[in-house]
Amino acid sequence: MLDKIVVQTRLAVAAAKMDEPLAVIDSQVVSGSFAFSAAIKKTKWALIAECKLASPAKGTLCNKYTVLELAQIYANHGATALSVHTNAAFRGHIGDIVKVKAAVDLPILCKEFIIDEYQLYTARAAGADAVLLIAAILSDAELVRFLQITRELGMDCLVEVHTLAELIRVQQTEAKLIGINNRDLQTFTTNIAQTFTLLNHCEPDHVVISESGIKNGEDAQKLKTAGVKGILVGESLVIANDVAAMTRELALSGSK
Repeated sequence: MLDKIVVQTRLAVAAAKMDEPLAVIDSQVVSGSFAFSAAIKKTKWALIAECKLASPAKGTLCNKYTVLELAQIYANHGATALSVHTNAAFRGHIGDIVKVKAAVDLPILCKEFIIDEYQLYTARAAGADAVLLIAAILSDAELVRFLQITRELGMDCLVEVHTLAELIRVQQTEAKLIGINNRDLQTFTTNIAQTFTLLNHCEPDHVVISESGIKNGEDAQKLKTAGVKGILVGESLVIANDVAAMTRELALSGSK
């Protein structure tokens, strides 16, 4: 599934370059101020709340709210930052960042399958404060180059790892924000035990965010106790009967 999404993303990027060349996008870029990492570092516990309408594995997750409506609920109930999908496989669009940025005063992570530097410029032009880099789909050289470009653009990178081998690779770069994804890329099942396992191998100067499979405040508290700085949560929020209440639960549980 991941391979399929990457192929589709390469085709989409190629089409976008034809429509709006990099020079055009670059002319729209205003350098950022690393607001994403600043927001996470200044709080004791960070909830990165994800505006997630669908997933390739489970289809539609949320019909009740739009991306903008979810962002506003999250912002009003304790989220530290927002994650906005821009990939079509998740019913996302780069324009969603523009809409959310205009309405909500929280840092935004562009959730995308970044495989081309063009996407970094596009994300910043739309107003993103950070991007997700997935170690599993990038070479060492690409990781280094993309980290350098985002630094020049004033954006942060949350670099996502799934395995110890990926963590070792990432810790050899300048990355400081590491996301441990609890999803097995072969089976797509999730288990937060993966965070506890990899956390033992994280260097102390890194800020660690746990991603995927976090279901409630109890999970959040366990992760906080283990030494995680925050969590990135999408599905558990958007499928909740009361999104606002679940946002408060996840935001407050880790701060106790």
